[in-house]
Parts: sequence; structure tokens; C-alpha cells
Amino acid sequence: MNSVYQDIPRIYTAVAEWLACLTYCVVMKRRVKNEDFILTSILALIVQCMFLVLTKGLPVAFWIPCMILAVVFMYIFMAFTCDDTRNVIGYYCARAFLLAELAASLEWQLACFFTNVTDSILIQVVILLSVYSLVFIWAHYMEVSITRGIFQLEINTHELWAAIVIAVLVFAFSNLSFVFSNTPFSAGLAADIFYIRTLVDIAGIMILYVYQSRICELLAEKELRNIHSMLKAQYDKYRNYQSTFEVINMKYHDLKHQIAGLRAEMSDEERKKWIDSLEQELESYSPELETGNSVLDTLIAGKMMNCRANNIKITCVADGDILDFMHVADICTIFGNALDNAIESVTMMEDPEKRLIHLVISQRKNFILIQINNYCENRITLKNGYPVTTKADKGNHGFGLKSIRYTVEKYHGTLTFDLKDNWFELKILIPQGGQG
Repeated sequence: MNSVYQDIPRIYTAVAEWLACLTYCVVMKRRVKNEDFILTSILALIVQCMFLVLTKGLPVAFWIPCMILAVVFMYIFMAFTCDDTRNVIGYYCARAFLLAELAASLEWQLACFFTNVTDSILIQVVILLSVYSLVFIWAHYMEVSITRGIFQLEINTHELWAAIVIAVLVFAFSNLSFVFSNTPFSAGLAADIFYIRTLVDIAGIMILYVYQSRICELLAEKELRNIHSMLKAQYDKYRNYQSTFEVINMKYHDLKHQIAGLRAEMSDEERKKWIDSLEQELESYSPELETGNSVLDTLIAGKMMNCRANNIKITCVADGDILDFMHVADICTIFGNALDNAIESVTMMEDPEKRLIHLVISQRKNFILIQINNYCENRITLKNGYPVTTKADKGNHGFGLKSIRYTVEKYHGTLTFDLKDNWFELKILIPQGGQG
């Protein structure tokens, strides 16, 4: 039995490490196009295989340095193809290394066991494909499940080093019997050595997944706090707009009457010009859009001040009456955040003629359709169902869209994004009355 259990072929380990990197690369946002990603992946596979195969004959003293270099190659591959922080890439690299160890160990243990039954090359190939497919598809499914709903994974230095230490300890313990035969945790039989290695690797993977779950829970709590802060901020803005416009409307009507009186009594030409100028200025503060919903009217009027300052044109076709079932704070959240995002996007346009925003609120059968479109010349990438920000500080952005979705789902609605013909579209469908 011992003669059957030989060391894992280096090329099997190299393929496992490459597949583990791919498993997490498809989860992270990529910095390269699909064609470049495929070419880079093929090159990485060739380099990884050549390095591990060519270093097979080196003395045992070079085993650890070679494994470290293999991990460095994994990190370089992931860093070159993935657009994320060094901490996140390093964290996933540590997990990829341990996942590769598990896949290679489990596959070779099964392959060696079935070698006693048959020497069929076909059986060996089937075992290799089956085990690697099962392990890496399972790992991808678990990762997607854990990170679902997390807008942006954040890994601090402490969490990175914790993952590295766990991976190193698990690797050292699982390979202890290969290096030292006289320890309380070493096995004497080759078959037992592989059993211990596989079981320890499984335990290590489970520990890292539990650790990942806790990280995601903390991030989810942070996002929920930020969402509630956004909800409160938009409602506070609305209250400020409401107070401001109540005063403006009072002054507006008072001054309209005063100007009418002055015009009737004064005949001086310069005074007339002054009155005309003052009246024209007042017209700019008159309500421009009346949707039928006072909350929405106040919000739009508040945003119009920023739009005028930045030469942004807003058009609106809205039946605000159909929003009467919604809470004031929810209207503020949806339209306040959506308009803020649209205004921020078009403000970056150099050509003022392209600073365009269009708002539509209408009823379609038993649904309320809300569409907010803004002109956009940037390439939009979606991650976890949200547009990825182009700003450097990614961790503090995106909560406006999160809060919109959070609010829309309260009314059993859906939120989608699209980009067509240089128009970015935020589309919301809510059942009439908010009932699912």
C-alpha cells in the first residue's frame, strides 16, 4: 500500500493553484478585458506548471522557498487581472493556496486508492476532472453565497494577516508528516499521511469560510448603518428644502404684489427696468414642475438650484399622484439619492449641452414605473447588481443605490440599471399600492 502513495505530481499541484486563482478572480472585479484575461490566464498556467515541474528535483531544503515562489506567482496573476486592493487580493491569494492544497490532496488520495483496483488512465483522468470540478465549483458557489449583498469587500491589514497565518499553520500541520516523522502529530503510513493532509486542509478551508462569513456580517452591519444614515440624510434634506421653499413662496407672492403696486404708481423708465429685472429674477424661483406630489415637487425644486448652478437641464414627465401611498421618507430616499447620483454624473461632463437628466413616473397596468435617465459617456460595469464607482474611495460610495434598493424592496418592487446609447437608466417597478 505504501508504494502506491507517492508524492503528488507537481503538475497536478500547479493546475490546482491556477484553478484556485481563477475561482476567486471571477468573483472579483477584473481590470482586464475578457480576451486579455484569457491570454493572461493561459500564460499563468504555463508559468506555474513549468516552475513547479522544473523545481521537482531540487533538494528538500528548497521545498519551502519554491512553495513561497509559487504563491508569489499566484498573487502576481491575481493582482494583474483583478481590480481590487492589495489586502483583498492577498486575502484571496491565501485562501486560493489553501484551496489548491485541498483539491490536489483529495484528488491524489482518491487516485492512489483506485490505483490498487485498476491502472486505467481513463479512470485517473475522470478522478482528476471530477474532483477538481467539484472542489472549485463548490468553492465558487460558497464564495458567491457568502459575499452576496456585499457591495464592496473590505479587508484590513489585521484580517489579511489573520488569513495568512491560518493558511500557513494549516499548510504546515497538513504536511508535518512529510518532513518530520517523530512528532505526536505525525503518521507513519503513507496512506495515513494523505488522510491527515486532506482532513486538515478541509478543516482549514472551513475555518477560513467561517472567518469570511464573520467579515461579511460586519460589512453588512456597516452597510446597513450607512443606508440608514442615507435615509435620514435625504429626509433631513427634504425638511430643509420644505422650510426654505415655504419662506421663498411667501416672499415670492408678497413681492409679486409689491411689484404690481410699484408698476401702477411709478412711471420712471429706469425704475421700470429695475422692476422688470426684479420680476424676472423672481420668476426663476417660481415652481417649475408640479407633479401632483408635494414631497416630490419640493425635492425637485431643491435639486434645481444645484442644476442651475451647473447648467444641468432636467425634464420631467411625472404623475406624482400615484406615489401617495408611499411614506414621505421613502420618496425622499428614492428620488433624493437617484437625482443626486444623476446630477453628480452629468456635472462631470465638459460639454454643458450634454448635462441632461430625464425623470418619468407613470402607471403601467398594475405597476408604477419610475425611470431616471442621465446622459453618460463612461463605461459602466456592474458588480453584485450595482454600478461600480470609478472613484478611488470605493468603500464610501454606492450606499445611495443600496438605500434605494432597500426602500424599493419594502414595497415589493425591483431596481435595475442599464446603459444604452450613452444614456444611463435607473428603472424601478413597484406594484400598485406597494403590494406584492
